[in-house]
Amino acid sequence: MIERLRKRFIRIAVLSVALVMLLLSVAVNVSNFVSVNSDVDSLLAMISEEIERPAGNMRGEDGFHGGMHEEGMRPDGEPGWFDERGGRRFNSETPFSTRYFILYYDEQGELLASDLTHIASVEEDDVSDYLSVAARNGEGSAYYGGYKYRVSPFGNGAYKAVFMDCYSQLRSVRNVALMTLAADVFCLLLVYVLVVIFSKRAIDPVVKSTRQQKQFITDASHELKTPLTVMTTSLKVLEMEVGKSKWIDKATAQTQKMTELVNSLVTLSRMDEEEPSAAMAEFDLSAAVGETVESFRDSAETEGHPVKADITEGILFCGDETAMRQLVSILMDNALKYALPGGEIVLSLKREHRGIVLRQSNPCEEIGEGEEKKLFDRFYRADPSRSSEKKGFGVGLSIARGIVEMHKGSITASCPDKGRIEFTVVLK
Repeated sequence: MIERLRKRFIRIAVLSVALVMLLLSVAVNVSNFVSVNSDVDSLLAMISEEIERPAGNMRGEDGFHGGMHEEGMRPDGEPGWFDERGGRRFNSETPFSTRYFILYYDEQGELLASDLTHIASVEEDDVSDYLSVAARNGEGSAYYGGYKYRVSPFGNGAYKAVFMDCYSQLRSVRNVALMTLAADVFCLLLVYVLVVIFSKRAIDPVVKSTRQQKQFITDASHELKTPLTVMTTSLKVLEMEVGKSKWIDKATAQTQKMTELVNSLVTLSRMDEEEPSAAMAEFDLSAAVGETVESFRDSAETEGHPVKADITEGILFCGDETAMRQLVSILMDNALKYALPGGEIVLSLKREHRGIVLRQSNPCEEIGEGEEKKLFDRFYRADPSRSSEKKGFGVGLSIARGIVEMHKGSITASCPDKGRIEFTVVLK
């Protein structure tokens, strides 16, 4: 149990840090992309706005001219490009370091003119691909390849598409993303190592408390065994001397229940050990389960509970045969205690794709929503108001869970139908 607690602590701590780092990385990368994209949009808008209206006939290429004002100068003579609020955003070198090309086309998507003087990687043969993208998507801006383009009306039913090279900006965004990812991985590994190193110290108070509780249970159980044995023997001698008596029968029954409780507590204490002492060996699980079920059949039918067993023959399993027989006994005994009158007890053992699956089901009183998981808690009963004369102490299913976990398996409880409980054990 202590090792499971430590692993759970490590898992929760590392996942918490990972989540925080993931959110931080997402925030950084989103902010970086938004900032870069905003700069790209502003620069693209300024390029588009600075292009002079072409002279001559829009439908013919003769005299069709568009371009920037010379040396990046605004008409008012101020150097550099400005944003829409008049603030200087780009310097006077920006026009010369920015690579772009311009396409002019009509409503039918036919090319009117092109300006490729500000870029070297695009030639006349490449224009048709970019033209089809711009004409298809219409007005607005979007990314295409390593470019971002902006389409806007240019008068007389014509359109202007400005494609700007964004390779360096996009590479910058990608590099930041890769660096944050690498930093996240490195930091996460570092956090994992540190948490593993200091986890023992973190859960040390819980370990000490648990050990003290286990030691108390073990000591108290051993101390109680002697007086219980003496009481049982004395009651038998008293019965031999005075004969049958209801008072002696009641005292004997309570002594037997107390003995069972002490034995169960000792078993639970052993289950909590880091390495439970189990005799692991390969055995015929089908035969062990079948024999255990048959030992309950007569008593179950006597109480009005038919037993249906569906056991696949020849299933071999490496584990503790005694513990597995005890597991089946706990499930059958639990069914006898809580099955509705006349309810059929069904048990099956099959080999499925996820492993060896043992199922036991029986009709029972309706269980509240979410109480299935609590059934494996120690001393828990779905209906605490019922008398314990016939029912157990609520430790049987806890022992069953301990046996299954000792074999690296899992056990769950569910209600497939209203008024029916099913326990499923999966063994690898």
